[in-house]
Amino acid sequence: MTGMTPKIAVVFYSATGNVAALAEALADGARKEGAEVRVRPVPELAPAAAVASNPRWQDWVDNNPYDQQATLDDLDWADGIALGSPTRFGGPAGQLKEFLDSSGGLWFQGKLVDKVGTSFTSASTKHGGLESTILAMNNVLYHWGAIVVPLGYTDAHLMESGNPYGGSFVSRRSAAPDEEALAACRIQGARLARITRYIAAGKNP
Repeated sequence: MTGMTPKIAVVFYSATGNVAALAEALADGARKEGAEVRVRPVPELAPAAAVASNPRWQDWVDNNPYDQQATLDDLDWADGIALGSPTRFGGPAGQLKEFLDSSGGLWFQGKLVDKVGTSFTSASTKHGGLESTILAMNNVLYHWGAIVVPLGYTDAHLMESGNPYGGSFVSRRSAAPDEEALAACRIQGARLARITRYIAAGKNP
């Protein structure tokens, strides 16, 4: 953990708290590698009636612990960025997508070039689009000119949890993320912080 301190922004959308738990685990892994970390949810945009139709969704909207939402300043500030979203029909939630769509000004100014990025997700079914959601979030990173860092099979634990694209969790019957999924996200956060340190140090020798 020597050298410069990488700045990591974990930007995510969570409807019921599962993706938030993964985000916090990823942030914990990055902090243990010496990173300075901001964990920021994007704004909820769903109609009140849709939120009210799901008690867990309504509870999260009413009681989630975050008092700061993601802003474009967080993307500009960060050396490394982790994007997280539940799976929605094989892609990221519209709430995250709308936030990312607003990054065009930073993109045009070249301020997102050579950021280091990674992605993570959760779904309610095993084949509900975990990989395609991560790949869709990574598409934004490609357009930014970011350096995409997958989770990969980079640790023995990942031979069990097993999603080389990025941390993920299958929430059956509304289950909260288990230790296997949280540990994988900690590994992902640590890897993001390490690679970000290498890249940022090269940019700012």
